[in-house]
Amino acid sequence: MAPRRTLLLSLMLPALLVLPASAQQRAADPARQLQQVERDLQQADKARAELDARAEALEKELADLRARAVEAAQQQRAQSDELARLETALGELGSEEKERLERIEADRAALAELLGALQRLSRLPPDAMIAAPQSPSDTVKSALLLRSAVPELKTRADALSRELQALVDLRQKLAQQREKTARAAESLALRQKDLAALVARREQVSRGTDAERTRVAARATALAERAGDLKELIEKLEAERKAAAARKAEAERRRQAQAEAEREKRARDRIAGLKRAPPEPQSGAILGGMVAPVGGQVVTRYGQTDDVGATSRGLTYRGRAGAAVVAPADGAVMFAGPFKGYGLLLILEHANGYHSLLSGLGRIDAQVGQRVLGGEPVGLLSGGSSPTLYYELRRGGQPVNPARGLAASDGKGQG
Repeated sequence: MAPRRTLLLSLMLPALLVLPASAQQRAADPARQLQQVERDLQQADKARAELDARAEALEKELADLRARAVEAAQQQRAQSDELARLETALGELGSEEKERLERIEADRAALAELLGALQRLSRLPPDAMIAAPQSPSDTVKSALLLRSAVPELKTRADALSRELQALVDLRQKLAQQREKTARAAESLALRQKDLAALVARREQVSRGTDAERTRVAARATALAERAGDLKELIEKLEAERKAAAARKAEAERRRQAQAEAEREKRARDRIAGLKRAPPEPQSGAILGGMVAPVGGQVVTRYGQTDDVGATSRGLTYRGRAGAAVVAPADGAVMFAGPFKGYGLLLILEHANGYHSLLSGLGRIDAQVGQRVLGGEPVGLLSGGSSPTLYYELRRGGQPVNPARGLAASDGKGQG
């Protein structure tokens, strides 16, 4: 471009020499302005290269953060399931304690009644028994009954003593179980705090990188537009500049697409490098090769009748308040926010025409246009004593059974 511009200016020079001084000044100003704009464009390119170098370091950190967030979500889900198991065991021990107390109380009452009868018999003197108006056979029966009651009394007393000792042992076990449950709840709270910090840092890194790239791109666009305003001076160079800009834009588009693919690959490689198999939650977290969006129990399955009498077109999970909600599969965020009667709604777009709909979230930690990996945290379950999350998988706009996973065919639906 530079030799052609020099040639064109040399051809224009004789004409400029015969112009008045004011005309020469007006013709020279646009040329100098164009040269200044081109220098500014070169500086913008240099700034973009420096930004790309900084962005590379940030992208590595972002990939690591995303991998750690996936791992933290898996650990949080495992700890949540362990806490649920401990709470169930604690309830069973409480029921056993109640049953033992009732049994001991019944034995104690029966033993007290027997002791009372024997005490009354012991107060009767022998001569009173002889003078009593009863036959000799009845007297012998009373004596035999009294003699047989003494061993039975000892047996009942020993059994009561064993029951009391078992109750003491059970209460010690119950206290240990309560302490273990409290430690599990505390560990779960710390894991939720760590996960929240990871998600916040991930969003901060993403916003910072995107904001800086947007600023540099806006400046470069403004400079390019200013250069276009000078096309009246050298139309030939303008045509060549447009062609070069188109080539550069195409190269930039390909570069950004390649960078996006590399970012996703780095995140996947980082997750694979953890060398940790995901835990197997009690509720069955894997559906057709996809990750369940939240840990907990599935209370309504696809095709069943829900609590309002309608046929369910998805899955309803009952989880723990504030539990992490993760992406069921790789995809991009299409919608994130409140929508009619769904509350906070999150829609993810997957490959091959699939979409995931998640409602019942208490908070969304993803933005429209953001790409997420399967298992990556995208929000938190709502609060309350028994929160639920509704998950629906669609293909071509039609609900499909999430248990069958994501098919690669071009069909429009599944049963």
